Amino acid sequence: MTAVKEETSTLVDRHQRHERDTGSSEVQIALLTNRINYLTDHLRAHKKDHHSRHGLLKMVSRRRRLLDYLHRKNVGRYRAILGKLGLRK
Repeated sequence: MTAVKEETSTLVDRHQRHERDTGSSEVQIALLTNRINYLTDHLRAHKKDHHSRHGLLKMVSRRRRLLDYLHRKNVGRYRAILGKLGLRK
């Protein structure tokens, strides 16, 4: 298994709500946060990579929408995921 697949499966295991959960809001937010952190580091080294910057902004917006949805549906789960991932509101 490649390093990316291992890291993805670790994130899914850490944030899943039940044994076969791979698509809940918490899992999607965790995966997006991982990709956002990777792209942020990439853009620090490659400042003129505007195509990747556009993709980063789309991912940040998508994560924000997922967080807003989770906040509307269940505030407890919302606060838990913010604490686990170290995100601030």
